[in-house]
Amino acid sequence: MTGSTTAPRAPRADCVADPAGGLTFHTTGHDPAAPDLVLRRTGPGGAEEVRLPLTPAGDGRSRADLPPGLELAEGRWDVLLGDRPVEPGVRDVRALVDRRPEPSGPVAPRVPFPTPDGRLGVRAWLRPRHAEAGDITFGDAGCTVTGVLYGVRLGAGATAEARSDDQVHEVPAEGGKDTFAFTLPYAPLALPPLEGRRMWRLWLRPAAGADAVRIARVLDDVWDRRNVFVYPEHRGDGYRAAPCYTGENELCVRVTP
Repeated sequence: MTGSTTAPRAPRADCVADPAGGLTFHTTGHDPAAPDLVLRRTGPGGAEEVRLPLTPAGDGRSRADLPPGLELAEGRWDVLLGDRPVEPGVRDVRALVDRRPEPSGPVAPRVPFPTPDGRLGVRAWLRPRHAEAGDITFGDAGCTVTGVLYGVRLGAGATAEARSDDQVHEVPAEGGKDTFAFTLPYAPLALPPLEGRRMWRLWLRPAAGADAVRIARVLDDVWDRRNVFVYPEHRGDGYRAAPCYTGENELCVRVTP
């Protein structure tokens, strides 16, 4: 009679975010053969790894810290114990809600999340200049976007830009030094020929002649806004339009026939 073997259960980790932007992981078990918790990001240039030392934390658990000052390149990072994927446990990300870094500095949020195949990942952004989208309100045939600037100030001649392929549509932007607001009508984004879906990426040029900054919303606990933030659709003359977010949490306007 042949005995059956059961595959060992994947390690599991709880994760707690702190207001400064750090993450603390508590893993089940402490394996001396795997002294580090590994964050691995795979991109066009190959794999990149960050190793976080594990220390015993009592109750058969181990602890690893990702401090706020340790930069992660922008992207999605897998969490591993040795070469073994880690399952997500409790994710306490309350400290990320309504978090606001210093306006003068870069933004580098990290959000732990469960991957579609049941693993633990960390979504990281790293942007020296950033336009954080805030409230979006709606008029008869357009939307008004407000937000906060980081690492850049609003100046004379500021504009918002909607970009789609080689097309650019500009509208004036206003606000304080660290805030912005603009109203974007939909009709110019739906000019014929509108043969299929057209995605307009939204950028902010903080002053005349300055480099534009991508508008996104990354400073909270939502790692993928596509199905979380769904905005009302405007029905115009031969088109439908609504703001939406990409999988990178960047703001767009979607126009369809």
